[in-house]
Amino acid sequence: MVTKKKYVLVGAGGRALYMFAKPMATELREYVDFCGVFDPNQARARLLSEECGQVPVYADFHRMLSEVKPDVVVVASTDYTHHTYIIESLQAGCDVVSEKPMTIDEEKTRAIVEAERRSGKKVAVTFNLRFAPYFAKIKELIMAGTIGDVYHIQLEWFLDRDHGADYFRRWHAEMKNSGGLLVHKSTHHFDIINWWVDSRPKRLQAFGDRRVYGDQGQGGPKGERCMTCDYQTTCSFYKDITADSFMNQYYVGAEHEDGYWRDRCVFDERIDIYDTMSVNLEYESGAVLTYSLVAYSPYEGWKATINGSKGRLEVGETYRNADMSAANASTITHIKLDGTTERIQVATQLAGHGGGDEKLRKAIFIGGVEDPLGQQADSLAGADSCLIGATANRSIAEGKLLQVANLR
Repeated sequence: MVTKKKYVLVGAGGRALYMFAKPMATELREYVDFCGVFDPNQARARLLSEECGQVPVYADFHRMLSEVKPDVVVVASTDYTHHTYIIESLQAGCDVVSEKPMTIDEEKTRAIVEAERRSGKKVAVTFNLRFAPYFAKIKELIMAGTIGDVYHIQLEWFLDRDHGADYFRRWHAEMKNSGGLLVHKSTHHFDIINWWVDSRPKRLQAFGDRRVYGDQGQGGPKGERCMTCDYQTTCSFYKDITADSFMNQYYVGAEHEDGYWRDRCVFDERIDIYDTMSVNLEYESGAVLTYSLVAYSPYEGWKATINGSKGRLEVGETYRNADMSAANASTITHIKLDGTTERIQVATQLAGHGGGDEKLRKAIFIGGVEDPLGQQADSLAGADSCLIGATANRSIAEGKLLQVANLR
């Protein structure tokens, strides 16, 4: 007989709804007793509740904890608030499932890890790319010794001018909210490399700039938001969020609660995150990573090479959308030391981040899943990934080679 656990959710945005709330109310209901949702924007919380069978809506997080006494708290709020909800949940005796990134800087990361150790409860971080078949197959090949010891990885990630620009319209555009893309977005990428290499990050030097978005001191023509802008017909970044039913309901329809605009101008003066980034990182194993991210590419995807003592893997995908649904069949090219080549086809044309979301939910909410590849990520994995991005931000600001903190 299945014993249900009591879950509550913090956050009522798109990721909270589609990754957690709807599945908890439907496909996972045999295992999950979905007992409450809290979001400071009560209009959004009520909309989520209606879509999930009238889950109780709470106006106060502490009241939800005290009344429900949940077994697990799912944190899918804005990034800069994660540490608050995670730590208070641990102190209340709850396990935590945290959307990535676990938090946004070194101070908050340390606080989470220390609170977890004191509480005896556990934090799981939802790194869904570990569960996507393509990334998992690469891990499997590395673990099997296909290319021997890993010496060097080069990873180039490119967001297109729709997906990439979107981060500059919303709360992510300010470093204090998201830690910038080197934390919010690159946390996925750094975690995947950490997982493939199976080593801790040691030291790094990073570079970053704004080349496309933000004011950049140009003072050119712009409005406050797309919805009321005078340049709708001439701006290549114009986006009508009212045309999307979810954004129209959950954001435009909820603006009266907190004044949050989901379509701020991508050239706004407030923007202080980077759109062009590179990081050179050394691991404790001696492996070296060369990483880059741009947020204004003509198309979306990534490519990487992984060089080892016995050969090389050439990998990468092109995506149709931000959900990482692959545009083509995905191939891993294995080049042996004698120059011969093996091509391995992996079925990846799946929704939900290459099929990773559903597999991740099964592991976290149902359990009992064998984990030979080590796909389930704990707080230390979340910490290592976050600390690379946070240290990279410091390196850019200080112009220095910096050590990455070790919280083990």
